[in-house]
Amino acid sequence: MSFLRKSVQLLGAVGRNQQHLKAIRGAISAAAPRGYSSEASTDYANFPGAKAPFVSKLKLNMPEDYAPIPIYRVMDRDGFIADESQDPQLGREVVEKMFRDMVLLNTMDKILYESQRQGRISFYMTNFGEEASHIGSAAALEMRDLIYAQYREAGVLVWRGFRIDQFIDQCFGNQDDLGRGKQMPVHYGSKELNFVTISSPLSTQMPQAVGAAYAMKLRPDNDACVVCYFGEGAASEGDAHAAFNFAATLGCPVILFCRNNGFAISTPSHEQYKGDGIAGRGPMGYGIATIRVDGTDVFAVYNAMKAAKEYVLKENKPVVFEALAYRVSHHSTSDDSTAYRSADEIEVWNSVEHPISKLKRYMVHKGWFNEEEESAFVKDVRKRVLKQIAVSEKKTKPNWSEMFEGVYAEMPQHLVEQQKELQQHVEAHKEFYPLKNFKQ
Repeated sequence: MSFLRKSVQLLGAVGRNQQHLKAIRGAISAAAPRGYSSEASTDYANFPGAKAPFVSKLKLNMPEDYAPIPIYRVMDRDGFIADESQDPQLGREVVEKMFRDMVLLNTMDKILYESQRQGRISFYMTNFGEEASHIGSAAALEMRDLIYAQYREAGVLVWRGFRIDQFIDQCFGNQDDLGRGKQMPVHYGSKELNFVTISSPLSTQMPQAVGAAYAMKLRPDNDACVVCYFGEGAASEGDAHAAFNFAATLGCPVILFCRNNGFAISTPSHEQYKGDGIAGRGPMGYGIATIRVDGTDVFAVYNAMKAAKEYVLKENKPVVFEALAYRVSHHSTSDDSTAYRSADEIEVWNSVEHPISKLKRYMVHKGWFNEEEESAFVKDVRKRVLKQIAVSEKKTKPNWSEMFEGVYAEMPQHLVEQQKELQQHVEAHKEFYPLKNFKQ
């Protein structure tokens, strides 16, 4: 019996060894397209944590051993198409909408920025220099695609139809603000336009976006994706790592769109991270397909977003999308960027390298641009924005009791008690509160 038991154990061990060798060969075969040797199984590792060839010489892999991910572009700074095969062949009507939406955003930004300086609103952030990354990406999407933004993507809303009065009502936090005055200015949101309300803390939207994409993946015949915008500074947050890793391991149809504008408030990118930008983290760091584009080229962003969306829907996998641009403006009305960069440097990006200037030159080459029509359009936008500011700042604020609402479907008892206590307090001391400014 002892001999028979040993024979059975030996045959079992041989069988398991054959299965292990088969698994190694399978791993080698799968890895072969990556350029690794598949000649000898003994030279290839099959650790659970990584599949890679063995080497007999010790070497530190240095950052300079790897070529940087190239930057895709379609237009040069003079508005000429570098490779005709990459021309998206957009019609005049679409290109004119792209241009006018960028001009509208730029014009509205200038006026609202000055409104904050006049003390009419409490805070503002402009989008100068990044208009192409907003409009180009939004134009390549469908309304059913869900947007998670950071705070500098107002152009996406412009493209989707968010009105001037909606932008300005939000900045004033009045009774017609869709957020009911509960957010800082520029923290927009629109359920109708599939644009999740912005929140101030950096990167919190990133794991939320991946979770939403995972839910979409579980739908039968899903035909929508999630696009999550964030800055290169936000990519330093822990939530960014969680989002990248979950998106990769769970296989989620999400486009992780990094607006790398070179500055996170007063921190330039060379102090923010080392390595090949944010795109460099995608393929090797997280195993995610990656695209890097010229974020001042609206056509490059458009083409890349089209390709990214097609990929995430077909493969149910994420894409890291890095749009390189330059933040022409101060970070916000709380920042003075001349303290950490020169005026001459800013001027270059505000003129020859500006996305609106590039698209304008393209339109001139095509015979689609009319200087008089543009001037009239800018004047009209200015008039509409100034008129709306005058209207919005006179509107009353939402009723103060609404601060307790909008979180729970049914208000819990502790909030009911707090609301009642505040109501009694306000009633007893109403002479100290500007109640006339709030909707009754």
